[in-house]
Amino acid sequence: MSATAAAVPFQAVLFDLFDTLVLFERDRLPELVVDGKTMRSTAGHLHTALQAYAPQVALADFVGALGWSWQEAERIRSSTHREVAAPERFQTLFRRLGIEPSTLPPEAIPTLLATHMRELSRAVVFPGHHRALLEALRRHHRLAVVSNFDYTPTARFVLEREGVADLFDTIVVSDAVGWRKPAPAIFTHALEALGVSAAHALFVGDRVDLDVAGAQASGMRAAWINRAGETLPEGASAPEFDIRDLAELAEILRAG
Repeated sequence: MSATAAAVPFQAVLFDLFDTLVLFERDRLPELVVDGKTMRSTAGHLHTALQAYAPQVALADFVGALGWSWQEAERIRSSTHREVAAPERFQTLFRRLGIEPSTLPPEAIPTLLATHMRELSRAVVFPGHHRALLEALRRHHRLAVVSNFDYTPTARFVLEREGVADLFDTIVVSDAVGWRKPAPAIFTHALEALGVSAAHALFVGDRVDLDVAGAQASGMRAAWINRAGETLPEGASAPEFDIRDLAELAEILRAG
């Protein structure tokens, strides 16, 4: 914990979602073998769903196009901080396969999105003690989720499945805002929804470059969930709080 953190009372706590509130465990994704190579991916289930609409697409071609669509989305995200929403990414996937999305039945992309959500969510784990922490914090603070993710329904599904969605005053996902952390717009959107000023808000996340830097640039203080006790990257702005587990937030908020 930083000794320099200002003693301004916190009225709200905003959380990153993946690898902060919930953990993504890739080993829980379905196993898939393509051209002798084993991988963990939702691609096999997506390809099976696709067969109803484009049976001519081979698995290897689909896996290659899916990977390309992700890389292209990441290129745009990293250079502009603009979110490429999942429906948009699936359209680029189809075009990569030589299929014009407008020629598909209207349920094709929603079916693939639902399949992806189902399989991806199975790889998401919610640590048991996080529920008790959120319930305790909710008694005295407004709570929010601010997530870089391309499909709001998946984020909401995970929180609803774990029975904690109602603990948050707002759930802000980048596909709905159009911008990703560290862009100020997504933080401002959440603060406005909470009705809390940045000076009275704490942001908690696992990424120094996205969560800490973005929150601080927006006027918030930041807690870095640094589970492995890593050294702060060179040139990175130090968070006000460096914690190993979310349970440490209780002490930080009491002090605030």
